[in-house]
Amino acid sequence: MWKEFKEFATKGNVIDLAIGVIIGGGFQSIVSSLVNDVIMPVVSIFTGKIDFNDMMITIGGASIKYGSFITNTINFFLMAFCVFLIVRYVNKINKTLEEKSKEFNQKLEKESKFFKHKKKKKQQKVEVSVPTTKVCPFCLSEINIKASRCPHCTSVFEEPHEEITYEQLEIKE
Repeated sequence: MWKEFKEFATKGNVIDLAIGVIIGGGFQSIVSSLVNDVIMPVVSIFTGKIDFNDMMITIGGASIKYGSFITNTINFFLMAFCVFLIVRYVNKINKTLEEKSKEFNQKLEKESKFFKHKKKKKQQKVEVSVPTTKVCPFCLSEINIKASRCPHCTSVFEEPHEEITYEQLEIKE
């Protein structure tokens, strides 16, 4: 039983709730002070300096303090309005952060696609074609690159077969 209670008490929701109750109590005293010390004196100026807290009806031996009820009702609505403003502000911040997060993710996705495309281009195989023919200097016919005699004009080539240089290679993408 103690273990279950320990798990319950250490869960994030219970701790968050406890913190909310404590902060709510402090917030309630601030709003009560705002109502009693600021708003009600201003309202009493318009109502002929009537203090709502002192308003009551005595029936028999029982007193009904409707002025205190009015003060507490105003207190509640002000607290609810303040909480509404805070939640509205936090939602606005969250919405802005969410939009920025979406923009960032979209930008990141575009950059990722760009780099994937670049990477694919770099990984493409390059075909190198080695020349297999040459031109006979006498009859200008195209012959095998290793030939030492032209089959068309029967000219003999004095230079031996040359090695192919890098510049002679045709690179095709």
